[in-house]
Amino acid sequence: MKRLIPTFLAMTWAVSGQAAERVHDLGKFLPIGAEVETRVDADLTGDGLVDVAAVAVKDDERLLVVVADSPRGLVKIGQAEMDPSPLGSAELKVARGVLIVDDLTGGTTALSSTYRWRFDPMVQKMRLIGDDVSLYSRTYAHDGRDVSTNRLTGVQISIIQKLKGRGQNASYVPSKPLRQTVSRDPIYMGSAPTPERTMGWGN
Repeated sequence: MKRLIPTFLAMTWAVSGQAAERVHDLGKFLPIGAEVETRVDADLTGDGLVDVAAVAVKDDERLLVVVADSPRGLVKIGQAEMDPSPLGSAELKVARGVLIVDDLTGGTTALSSTYRWRFDPMVQKMRLIGDDVSLYSRTYAHDGRDVSTNRLTGVQISIIQKLKGRGQNASYVPSKPLRQTVSRDPIYMGSAPTPERTMGWGN
């Protein structure tokens, strides 16, 4: 059973007086009674202030919430629904101002996904700049598939992972990459395709 961090405790963590106030205020952006599954504090808007990204869980609801610090206080700049039944906690990290969200969902057939988000100052929202999704069998029962999409260039690469062997000798062998073009129109947090939609799998 995954370990969840109560929202109250998460809001009391502090590395400075300013951080303490920011973390305390995060609760008003989360569903009442929600628990924080994971979080990261980093400058996402490039203004030198520390912003917050968190995955919050309540009952059958699981949300990714991004809140920016500003001279006038905290402002929500993104929110997206996530699969409510993950195979472990999501991982959040920030590299060069890009928020990277890794998640694993499904069952014996699993979906591994990585979404990369960057702040768009023109609209004050988090924009999807790339996503990688892999569908595979954890028991090697069927073929798999990898789809990697650059949302800025519109280039999408798909690779079929062909199942080879059985039992302990089973493995995946990648096929020749298939390149296609997708829309370059901006996609903001809350409107991104789910891993299931990318794969055309499930409901």
